[in-house]
This record gives sequence, structure tokens and C-alpha cells, in this order.
Amino acid sequence: MLPSFYHELLERYLSPTQLVTLKMLVWLLQTQKEVRIERLAATLQLPILQSSRRRHIQRFLQIKALSILVLWFPIVKEVIARHLKVGSQLVIALDRTQWKKYNVLMVSVIVQKRAFPIFWTLLDKNGASNLVEQQQVLRPVIRLLKRYKLVIVGDREFHSIELAQWLHCQHLSFVLRQKCSTTFREKRQPFQSLDSIPVQAGIHLFYPRVGFTQKKGFSRFNLVQLGVSIQTIFVVE
Repeated sequence: MLPSFYHELLERYLSPTQLVTLKMLVWLLQTQKEVRIERLAATLQLPILQSSRRRHIQRFLQIKALSILVLWFPIVKEVIARHLKVGSQLVIALDRTQWKKYNVLMVSVIVQKRAFPIFWTLLDKNGASNLVEQQQVLRPVIRLLKRYKLVIVGDREFHSIELAQWLHCQHLSFVLRQKCSTTFREKRQPFQSLDSIPVQAGIHLFYPRVGFTQKKGFSRFNLVQLGVSIQTIFVVE
């Protein structure tokens, strides 16, 4: 059910009993496809009362070893090492999704055209994330994967020049999709909005080292417009 290298890593942090519980819960999640303790307790194959099974699951989920940094990061690092050589380019996706009542800000790695979740946090609010929250989920991932050439990608929620500047200061490459209302300025030219760029099917435009703000202290970045629509404009570094 779990790859052999998972067992080698998990055995370092979990007792034999805890490892068996984890395997059983993983199997149940794959078959039941429902993340509710009551439902898992009802189907957990242990010769004890359902109330006892529920408390067993609750105690297991509270152990300190079940930490993203302690348990999950070593697995992520091993999985990536099995697919890519150190120094290879690695695409990191920053995304936010509203799942029922939960607002989840997530960082994933793209491996073989699949998004592999690495780190996430639950925002205690509705709506878009801010720069501080984005930095908080990116920092652990950047430290974990510092031996690779990271490229951070994000949709229009992550269009801010402040995020681009911060990534630039971390010596990271990035591709951030822009809102059509974003303004930019070529050298010795006035500011103009992105929706003023003419769109021609099949024609891609590249604007090197343009400014995105009148504030001082910000670097210039490249602007790319794909010949599909005004919505496919990216800031790249």
C-alpha cells in the first residue's frame, strides 16, 4: 500500500503500533473517501468498541510526530530526489482554494505534470491571501528544496510587485499571472495598463525589464503576453 521508502522514513518517527494505525487510516481513506473521525472509527478494523476506536484515532492524530515539517518534508524530499537530479529546475505552484468552510493556501511541486502538495496553511478569513501569508508558506519550501533551481508560479491572486520583489531577493525565478488592470512602464515611456496591449492570435510579446510601480526600491522585471487573450500576461524573472 505504501512504497518501501515510506516505511523506512516513517519507522524513524512512529512506533510499530502508530505505524500500523497510519497504514489502516490510509487504507480507509482510500476506500471510504470521507474524512470524518466518526466514519473512520465505524470502519476501523480493531476489536474494540466504536467509541474506543474513535478515541484511538483522536489520540493518534494528536501525536507530535504527525507534523508536516517532521514527517512529511522528508518524504517529499525523497520523492523529488527519485525523479530529479540536484540542481535541476523545479516548478513550485502557489495556489489558494476554498474547500467547504476552509480557506487553504497551498504550495505544490509539479512533477511529471502532477501537482504534489508540499506545504499548506488554513487562513482564518475568507478571500485572498496577503504577502505575509504567502511568504509564510513559501519559506519552508524554499529551505527544503534549496538544492534545486526553483521557479515559482502563481495565478492572478499572486500578481503583486511586492511578492515579485521578495522572490527576486531570494534569487528565485518566477512566473506570476497579472490582472489586466495592472500598469507597467517601459524605459522612458509613460505608465499604461495591460489591457492597452493589442491582442493578436498567435503573436507573443516580450517586454524586457519594465517597471510596475512608481514606488522606489523595486526592480524591473520581464513582461510576457501570450497571443491568446489579455488574461494571459505574466511577469517573469
